[in-house]
Amino acid sequence: MLQPKRTKFRKMHKGRIRGEAKGGSDLNFGTFGLKAVEPQRVSARQIEAARRAMTRHMKRQGRVWIRIFPDTPVSAKPIEVRMGKGKGSVDRWVCKVKPGRVMFEIDGVSDSIAREALRLAAMKLPVKTRTVAREDW
Repeated sequence: MLQPKRTKFRKMHKGRIRGEAKGGSDLNFGTFGLKAVEPQRVSARQIEAARRAMTRHMKRQGRVWIRIFPDTPVSAKPIEVRMGKGKGSVDRWVCKVKPGRVMFEIDGVSDSIAREALRLAAMKLPVKTRTVAREDW
């Protein structure tokens, strides 16, 4: 699972995801990509599930690039614990995805296989997405 090796601070505020993606909105590596349409938090487990869905459909051919990284900690208190007594420990790592951000890229497979692989990956993610191709630019 993806997570940072070290961070400056252990815990973070929840915050809000505002505005469009400043960078990472164009395809840099592959010919097809999966672009976010709405703001959402994507967990490391969801990123891994999407990656597995893509690589299995592509039968280990071609190449997949993950363009997002879960660098935001999310804390949670244990089950059946009363309120108070401080903030919970870090439970999982998430990536705050803004609209317009390219999350995954694919290359080295045919058009139909790439689009189906990205569709399967999109089903594993909590964010609304659309498939983009290099010809669209």
